Amino acid sequence: MLTIVTGPSVAAREAAIGAALVPGQRVALILEGLSDGRSPLVSSAMLNVHRVAPACLCCTGNLVLRVTLNRILRLHPDRLYIGVANPDHLDQLRSWLQQPPYDQLLELTPDLHLP
Repeated sequence: MLTIVTGPSVAAREAAIGAALVPGQRVALILEGLSDGRSPLVSSAMLNVHRVAPACLCCTGNLVLRVTLNRILRLHPDRLYIGVANPDHLDQLRSWLQQPPYDQLLELTPDLHLP
């Protein structure tokens, strides 16, 4: 399952993801932007954290997202979150994730939009 998380700050998005984590699930995260240094999300055996440079993930950051996502999917996580800084192209990102090959590999859940 994949959930896209949007919100006004890196800290807010990461706090929301941290609150949604279920113990015992293998989770992978693709987080856009740098941590503020106080992130509750630290890589471990059950949590695979990847950070990508801030950029539109469906436009200029598409190649980085595709490579990162392909590497993560080889590990077969139970759950995947993508933290997006700018929700302007969220519909295009969702559309891209629903095309082959990702349509067969991912189950998109409703987005988590933070105020």
